[in-house]
Amino acid sequence: MINFIEELSWRGLLHNITPGLDDQLAKEMTVGYVGFDPTGDSLHVGSLLPVMMLTHLQRAGHKPIIVIGGATGMIGDPSGKSAERNLLDEETLRQNETALKNQLSKFLDFDCGNNSALIVNNYDWTKDVSLLQFLRETGKHITISYMLAKDSVQKRIETGISFTEFSYQLLQGFDYHYLNANYNCKIQMGASDQWGNITTGTELIRRMSSNDAFAVTCPLLTKPDGSKFGKSEGGNVWLDKGKTSPYKFYQFWLNITDELASDLIRKYTCLSQEEIRNIEEQHETEPHTRLIQKALAEDVTKRVHSQEDLDLAIEASNILFGKGTAEALIKLSEEDFLAVMEGVPQYDLSKDELDIELSILDLLSQKTDVFPSKAEAKKLIQGNGLSINKDKYSDINGMINANSLINNKYVLVQKGKKNYYLITFN
Repeated sequence: MINFIEELSWRGLLHNITPGLDDQLAKEMTVGYVGFDPTGDSLHVGSLLPVMMLTHLQRAGHKPIIVIGGATGMIGDPSGKSAERNLLDEETLRQNETALKNQLSKFLDFDCGNNSALIVNNYDWTKDVSLLQFLRETGKHITISYMLAKDSVQKRIETGISFTEFSYQLLQGFDYHYLNANYNCKIQMGASDQWGNITTGTELIRRMSSNDAFAVTCPLLTKPDGSKFGKSEGGNVWLDKGKTSPYKFYQFWLNITDELASDLIRKYTCLSQEEIRNIEEQHETEPHTRLIQKALAEDVTKRVHSQEDLDLAIEASNILFGKGTAEALIKLSEEDFLAVMEGVPQYDLSKDELDIELSILDLLSQKTDVFPSKAEAKKLIQGNGLSINKDKYSDINGMINANSLINNKYVLVQKGKKNYYLITFN
């Protein structure tokens, strides 16, 4: 059985911790939670670090709880924000909750006995609490000066913060107190920007019940240039394959720098220290193989999506850079196909060109400039150096017609081993 605190520490997942947690974890199976506001219908890769903390908590023999913030999600957390959030209605929040449950279930075991993971919604214990009851029984225990001192509030004072968002830390503290009283929950975890909200909860529990309560945070991830981790050129990298396809998800991890990859393989996988060291040692001897990035990309893509999605992503990646096949090419969605073709020289032709069959030599040397002349095209075809849609092409008198198109639109030309050209018939 792993030691939870030691595991977080060597993985670089420990930013701050309240004293005494080691003793608590050694004493008994301990319940810990992370909260997620369902203000969207998908988590992104930046959201995964607190999920990995829960994963390691369960691996250490303790019980993880996921709190879906159906109530707090209607308010919006000011931490790390520069403006007020748009408030969502209950129906939208419930739909988002269902989507998040499906994603989180891929990281935690919900059927493993005493330490099975549990998902709860704070709307269920908040919706019937009246304002007067909340102020009388909870609000009186935390002072305004205590709440104002929090960094998340201080950063918003100048630009303006509504009472609604100001009250967020008290509501989150109320959640922790409820879980402590009803589920014996003694740990709340989150990213480092949540430290103020979490410690409000530990303070509220101390004042209302004198029970033990602890806080643990992980660092916020940034790229080497200081920008926020988890974004690509197209925005957030989502866990929902409808927002970020498995191919793009896989490529995101595959394209990470060596420096960042060594850090992230510790944070985002459950690979052991020995396994990671072995991968890093092999990577050092053959850095061009990008073994760390491949191990990271394969592990996270398989966990978030599936083995089948991972296999398809690898096949798609091999189309230009490996031994991709015609079958793999046909399997790709148009979105992924075009993503694979980014950077490939492209030509646009009219489908009218195919009303009568078009000779391969005319296509490659007159309708496009893939070859400067028919003679050169002919020579390469005879030398077995041309592929069309990943199949070797050997007929110098061959014709291109509508049946030759991928997705009824595209022809992929491979000239030699590494030169690709995409022809689109619109």
